Amino acid sequence: MKLRSIAVAFVLLAGSCFAADVDGKWTGTLNTPNGDVPVGFMFKADGSMLSGTTTGPDGMDVKITEGKVDGNNISFNVAFDFGGMPLMLSYKGVLDKDQIKFTIDFGGMPFEFTVKKAA
Repeated sequence: MKLRSIAVAFVLLAGSCFAADVDGKWTGTLNTPNGDVPVGFMFKADGSMLSGTTTGPDGMDVKITEGKVDGNNISFNVAFDFGGMPLMLSYKGVLDKDQIKFTIDFGGMPFEFTVKKAA
């Protein structure tokens, strides 16, 4: 039983070592019915916790909240303020080498886009 516990711990630890590297700057474009919108993120992972910022509609940095890393999956929320009207967006992404494929829930409508790691 003790050997089994050690083996399970080793497998879990090894899996986290091979998780994709999310740290750094990521940029891309979100296609919307009103045209393309540039998107950018700055991420920092600390174990399973993810922190960082995204660029708001006014060009200012907006902190991400409830950020999580689980292997190659990341998730977080962003709260925007549109002239006193709050808007919460939930992001879910899958890392694959130098890109992240995101899905955003925008009022029950999913939007998908991809960002690439900036050099």
